[in-house]
Amino acid sequence: MTIRVLLADDQTLIRSGFRVLVDSAPDLQVVAEAANGREAVERARTERADVVLMDIRMPEVDGLAATRAITADDDLAGVKVLILTTFEIDEYVFEAVLAGASGFLGKSVEPDELVDAIRVVARGDALLSPKAVRSLMNRFLAEPRTGGEIGPSVLDLLTEREREIVGLVALGLSNDEIALRLVLAPSTAKTHVNRAMTKLGCRDRAQLVVIAYQTGLVRPGTVVPPLQ
Repeated sequence: MTIRVLLADDQTLIRSGFRVLVDSAPDLQVVAEAANGREAVERARTERADVVLMDIRMPEVDGLAATRAITADDDLAGVKVLILTTFEIDEYVFEAVLAGASGFLGKSVEPDELVDAIRVVARGDALLSPKAVRSLMNRFLAEPRTGGEIGPSVLDLLTEREREIVGLVALGLSNDEIALRLVLAPSTAKTHVNRAMTKLGCRDRAQLVVIAYQTGLVRPGTVVPPLQ
């Protein structure tokens, strides 16, 4: 099945380069382009793209506001947003995840990595670059949020195994890496992640990261445990 991609960036040259790259993949197709956030939301509604490749700094409506509009629209529940920006900084990573983005990558990413990232996001997984995960952790460390925070009691909805896996997700591990550490099949790890998302009302894995830090399940400075 072909993955339909919408390109949202205010620079025509960048959109053209992304179009060539995306259309070169046999399972990807660019179905529309947008030069600002307002157009991105409109095209998402009319073209029914599977993934929106979204820049942050755009005129009229920026990429974060456009992402919030897309993820808040029940009619666009199947549309995933992959943030791609030159500015891979703490504030943007944090706001992108809260806005409902399924992934966040810097524009310095290699072409093959970007194509793979689109596929990852399209199948419902979340993707944060290691730098973006560190930025998210730093954001909580530097400026903890007090309003609308989620208390640790929400974790009572999870089994012990699900808590463990959510913690590993928050440290940036993929399903395969989680499976390796916990001696599980990758499909089993993914099932646990999906159940945790359902129980916690998360759109995707990126929002699990936010909840893990808000509840104190994982704290800034936590390191990935060594393999047993």
